[in-house]
Amino acid sequence: MAAAAASLALAALPALPAPASATTPATSPVSTPVSTSTSPADLDVLFVGAHPDDEAFTLSTLGQWNEDHRIRTGVVTVTRGEGGGNAVGPEEGPALGLIREAEERTAVGKAGVRDVFNLDDVDFYYTVSAPLTDQIWGGDTLEKVVRIVRQTRPEVLLTMDPAPSPGNHGNHQQAARLAVQAFYAAADPAAYPEQITREGLRPFAPSRLLQGGARGTSRTGPDCAATFRPANPAQNVYGVWSGRPSARQGGRTWAAIEREAQRAYASQGWAVFGDVPTDPAQLGCDFFTQVDARVPFPEPGSAAAAAPTAVLDGALVRADGAVPLGTQLTVRPGTFDVRPGTAFSVKVTATAPPREPLGRSSAALRVPDGWQVTGSGDLGRLAPGRTGTATFTVTPPQGAAPGERARLAATLTTERGSGYTDRQVEVSPAVRGTQQLLPQVGQYEKWSAEVGVPQLRGLVTPVLTLPSGGSRQVGVVVTNVSATTQSGTVRLDLPKGFTADRAEAPYSGLAAGASATVTFTVTNTDTSLKTSNEGGDYAYTITTTSGDGSSVSKPALELVPTAVIPKAAAAPAVDGAEGDGEYAGPALDISRLWEGTACASAADCSGTAKVTWHDDTLYLLVQVKDDVLGTRLAASDCKRHWRTDAVEVTIDPRGTSENTSTTFKTAVLPVTAEGPPCALRDADNHQGAATGVRIASKVSSGAYAVELAIPMEQLPGAVDPAHLGLNILVYDSDTQDKTGQTRIGWSTWGGVQGDPYRWGVATLPGYQPPAGRPTTPPDPVIPATGLSSLDSPQSLEQAVRLGLPLAGGPAAKASESGGVTSATGGQAAVKVTLRAAGPGEAHLFVRDGQGTAGSRVVKVGGKGVTTVSVPVTRALGADPAVVAGWLAPGGGTTASRAAVR
Repeated sequence: MAAAAASLALAALPALPAPASATTPATSPVSTPVSTSTSPADLDVLFVGAHPDDEAFTLSTLGQWNEDHRIRTGVVTVTRGEGGGNAVGPEEGPALGLIREAEERTAVGKAGVRDVFNLDDVDFYYTVSAPLTDQIWGGDTLEKVVRIVRQTRPEVLLTMDPAPSPGNHGNHQQAARLAVQAFYAAADPAAYPEQITREGLRPFAPSRLLQGGARGTSRTGPDCAATFRPANPAQNVYGVWSGRPSARQGGRTWAAIEREAQRAYASQGWAVFGDVPTDPAQLGCDFFTQVDARVPFPEPGSAAAAAPTAVLDGALVRADGAVPLGTQLTVRPGTFDVRPGTAFSVKVTATAPPREPLGRSSAALRVPDGWQVTGSGDLGRLAPGRTGTATFTVTPPQGAAPGERARLAATLTTERGSGYTDRQVEVSPAVRGTQQLLPQVGQYEKWSAEVGVPQLRGLVTPVLTLPSGGSRQVGVVVTNVSATTQSGTVRLDLPKGFTADRAEAPYSGLAAGASATVTFTVTNTDTSLKTSNEGGDYAYTITTTSGDGSSVSKPALELVPTAVIPKAAAAPAVDGAEGDGEYAGPALDISRLWEGTACASAADCSGTAKVTWHDDTLYLLVQVKDDVLGTRLAASDCKRHWRTDAVEVTIDPRGTSENTSTTFKTAVLPVTAEGPPCALRDADNHQGAATGVRIASKVSSGAYAVELAIPMEQLPGAVDPAHLGLNILVYDSDTQDKTGQTRIGWSTWGGVQGDPYRWGVATLPGYQPPAGRPTTPPDPVIPATGLSSLDSPQSLEQAVRLGLPLAGGPAAKASESGGVTSATGGQAAVKVTLRAAGPGEAHLFVRDGQGTAGSRVVKVGGKGVTTVSVPVTRALGADPAVVAGWLAPGGGTTASRAAVR
């Protein structure tokens, strides 16, 4: 995690499994895989995440695999989390990156993981936007992930949730999408061909791809994997119980070991995490949802599917009776969208391992009840490396339910064992109608189609926000998935309290493969309906008819609160108190919980806010009840406000922003270590000082008040007085350890600080922005400084050990390489000899068991031998060495090491 998502200590965590009894769930017999590669960089499993700690809730599983089956896992971390908070000191930027990298290496080491590949992309701030993340990270990140996959050749890829589910960090989404794309691109010789032709890498096809987590329900305890019921019955979900004891670590449960590892992330406030339960019945599973596979895997519902090795089966582990490792097996339907009564083709392909025959082989295809399947499954005799394909014809019944996901399951029978695989398809009528998608969701759906993973589409319920008592246009996108032109109708069935300008509307002449939008105006007529996460989600039904039936979708309208901001007769005095007549409007309730632990009482945490405007300035007075003040941070540390008590004001000038890079967000700490309040802009259009904003606060026993004057010229664009996006959020901390426990506010949803479309809507009667003020926001100013692996001695030491270049980049060409050849110690400095094939830059670190004793960056002018001194700040301990990173003019890197004599 990074930024705000990482700071909520226990309240932000999913329910955790607990320590174990002496018993473990029964599993099917398996043989233990033995790594045969002699390459120091060869991996079995690779996890791809965005920040240090993203892997933290899989460590129970990774540790079990390592201890029980010698599985070697590596972790790709795209950023070092420099945009997150710091509960252990004032460091930020690259200095914080060093801390977070060290925390990650300590944490994953408790699960037997040694290899962490940092890609050096910048962690800028908490956002829920994958498109913004992609923009900031740049276009070379996928290339770096593909290079690491080709270098380390993992059979299993693990990653995060790629969907823009509410509150899902945009960095997490993007990291997962990179992993999905790399699963296919690393195997394709046409993808980044210079890695093959110039760098000597080979295409590599990982066997299985899974994302962490699952949508569904399960019991806790040893049978958590066997009792999981996915929300989508066609999905393959595997669980690994965290209650199994570790023989290597004194019989402690893996849940307890994982919790100890999580506490290593002290900079994120995780050091305060409590112990996991001791009752085995309260311990659950780490769950993994399969995205794709090139090899056989355990059949859902089987004993093997509930075993701790289920994710490894077919790729790294061979279960009893299974085909040999190295066997490939896939089932591919001719289309994902299948139509009732319309036949489609399905191909089942099996390939024998390169050095092992399968003998006489056949495939069988299982389809849902009522579906028809024809075709021969004979694959012939499969010699080593030989491929056989069987083609089937499948016909869904006329009455197949539209929108239903179905599983097509193929079983392979050979002389050397059997195998299983499956694939999802979705039943669709001729025309499908869906509520218009939010921009992020629409971009995700387009991505899933372009990458060829339709099984990942439709994971996010379509939602649109509507102001309480207001109206908006709602578009229904109709798509013709048939081969003929279609006409029909679209009907809305709205819940009580909502009306539309028409209940039904036609569409006509929709060509095959085409889409069109049918628009309705929807109004909330009952202003007493609940808003926000107190019950503001209102599901409704869209029914779309076509020539061969109808489709039904169930999106939702989300009500957000509204406010009228009156004009003040005179500008309020910004003094932290309400003077007579200063704020004429009603007080807004900002006591709704949106993340963390619920307030114990109104005295624990609650609040109100008043807003007005005068001339070209917004004024806000926020009154908060808080019986315990959190850490008093220094004014110089007025950042990452979620670490202590703070008030955050968010403004979307025109109420149309896709992410916060086009909004204004400022946070105020009501008190600092020096006394006066401080304010800073964060996660918005212009990071840093809250220029022009005036603040004042008053702190009293059990309460504080914050008052702000925000010049509207500081907002990123002219205000639309009929539709201003506004939110007021309160962060509450009752500790002195720089961690928050509770978040309350006005328009409240999980992750709402990053979701402008879910902020409340305000109107400013009588206000007009000055003529000529632009409505288009300027380009955002976003921190773009991350730690370079050249400046991370731990990354350099790993690069030396593995013989790989840094940060997923290419190695320096031989004609541009350089490195350290010897080092001689002294009392005040270490003399280092460098040998270079050309000009470059050497980053030198003197290291021993205590860490870094000295460092220096040296520019080398050309080919030859150079001797330099690296000052040291203390006496060297045992086994000192110089580790060096080399940056060539062409951008390639190398790493080297020499013991200090």
